[in-house]
Amino acid sequence: MRVAVVAGPDPGHAFPAIALCLRFRAAGDTPTLLTGTRWLDAARGEGLGAVELDGLDPTAVDDDADAGAKIHQRAARMAVLNRDRIADLRPDLVISDSITTAGGMAADLLGLPWIELNTHPLYRPSKGLPPVGSGLAPGTGLRGRLRDAVLRALSARSWREGLRQRSAARVGIGLPADDPGPLRRLIATLPALEVPRPDWPEEAVVVGPLHYEPTSAVLTPPPGDGPLVVVAPSTATTGAGGLAELAVQALVPGEGLPAGSRVVISRIDGPEQPMPPWAVAGLGRQDELLAVADLLICGGGHGTVAKALLAGVSMVVVPGGGDQWEIANRLVRQGSAELVRPLTGPALAAAARAVLGDPRYREAARAAGAGVAQVADPVRVCHEAVAGPA
Repeated sequence: MRVAVVAGPDPGHAFPAIALCLRFRAAGDTPTLLTGTRWLDAARGEGLGAVELDGLDPTAVDDDADAGAKIHQRAARMAVLNRDRIADLRPDLVISDSITTAGGMAADLLGLPWIELNTHPLYRPSKGLPPVGSGLAPGTGLRGRLRDAVLRALSARSWREGLRQRSAARVGIGLPADDPGPLRRLIATLPALEVPRPDWPEEAVVVGPLHYEPTSAVLTPPPGDGPLVVVAPSTATTGAGGLAELAVQALVPGEGLPAGSRVVISRIDGPEQPMPPWAVAGLGRQDELLAVADLLICGGGHGTVAKALLAGVSMVVVPGGGDQWEIANRLVRQGSAELVRPLTGPALAAAARAVLGDPRYREAARAAGAGVAQVADPVRVCHEAVAGPA
């Protein structure tokens, strides 16, 4: 089967798309990745077909201050720009990232089946949950259910406006206003990061995290046998800033951290900074680091969080914007993390010591990671969706 996989250039979306392409190739399919130029060489270095996704840069007519317009109007414009590019690949299936939705619209223009890739938990509204992004647990009792109903009513207007904007964008490029949606939604997360809902969509399938390491380099931790703390600043534009710099100041062994502790700052890029002898920083495989880590301090991006859970590593989460607040609160309720906001040196050090000192955090992380045994194979899900009912 020939598959076109469409994703934006942000690592939180491009990396899962590359990982999915590798899974398709391993199954004997022919995947091609369409994304921004930043990760094309990385994909090609893995032996994948990779072409530039046109239209990612905003134009004068794009209204990035309006989230709905940013997603839907730009998606429509990009769908037209990339329609022939996708058609030239002669795909049997299009996979479209849930944020870079141009892939789904282009597939509709071409009359091709398409599947949505969610690189995080399912974030669609539910009649049984508080609005996603609130970070709240589902309300219990009369007051809790009333609270959730009020919050859902307040957020429903924005959701309806987004649907209206999507319909208008579709009509603007010659598609019917009514969006039939994808054949399936691949929910690339762990069951522990989901919240049970009474209206789980029939087309949504939890397929487990999709991880890709953009380097073969391995960072060597500082020498010693004390606790190893990995700090992974957010790669998202909405992430909390200054985490790496503050960590070096606040996590001094014998002061902020237990004596003998070591710190590794794992980052794709960022300003160089002098490192004390108990710390190193740079680009290295996070899976290799987490395999020997005692604690992860991160921004709450789904990819890094899921890696930690799969490795059974507990966390201190310093969430920024976007969905990081939601994920951070789910981790706290699940028991594998502490949340720090606002970010200060004393608060970061206190949370790190608390998590390192209590084995229940690691036990909860291991339990969450073990849930990967319950997920479906994303490639099989795609094959069965395209084949249709037996």
